Amino acid sequence: MDQNQRPIQNWDPRRYAENARFVSDLGSAVLELLAPNPGESILDLGCGDGALTEKIAECGARVVGVDSSPDQIKATLARGIEAHVLNGHALNLDEMFDAVFSNAALHWMKEPARVIEGVANALKPCGRFVAEMGGAGNVSKVISGIADVLAARGITNGPKHPWYFPDEKEYGGLLADAGFIVHEIELIPRPTRLPGDVGGWIDTFGEGFFAEVPGADLPVIREEIIERLRPEICDDDGVWWADYVRLRFKAELSAEFLK
Repeated sequence: MDQNQRPIQNWDPRRYAENARFVSDLGSAVLELLAPNPGESILDLGCGDGALTEKIAECGARVVGVDSSPDQIKATLARGIEAHVLNGHALNLDEMFDAVFSNAALHWMKEPARVIEGVANALKPCGRFVAEMGGAGNVSKVISGIADVLAARGITNGPKHPWYFPDEKEYGGLLADAGFIVHEIELIPRPTRLPGDVGGWIDTFGEGFFAEVPGADLPVIREEIIERLRPEICDDDGVWWADYVRLRFKAELSAEFLK
């Protein structure tokens, strides 16, 4: 890697807890949709630091977390939860689960058909797949603001945003193609209060935008982005709101689906 390039995304559990604790705090609705039962086996796909994984375990289920970040898995293990470093595009677990759960992770997995196929193979017949992810239109103002600032500096050929944000029709079709019966799926606009200005959000989630930016230029560009977005997503009281849109769904693997 060139010394001026940034890694696509680093996951620092302390930074995540400081700037993104709202991700798990706002996960109660999708957790209710999962409705974990005592004794069930549940896979948490993209478990992050294990905050929601722990809540699933508190319901009496046996839960296993997987995430591609070794640092996040260490944080999950520190909670006393079984967890493994595993890429969501290559789920190759021996165990089959009653349910697969995912919160705010699937949009980082840009080959959704592969992910859904892996989920299907990890489920028992009639097992359920319950998740919430970024949906069509998610953080569109933030993405536009970042792109505008980079373009003004002549940076137009670097990595595009690192996410996959589908609508209900697209993702519902992928689920059906993989043998799932979709019981619920909807796009939910959810403006989300940030703990500080948008700079912390960019630090935590947006590294992929800046892989072609020299490290010395990053602090100035970061401040330019904050000021560019201030009129868009900061209210009169100085509170910053990310323009989140979530895709939430519950699907069941058909009993006729053959592994």
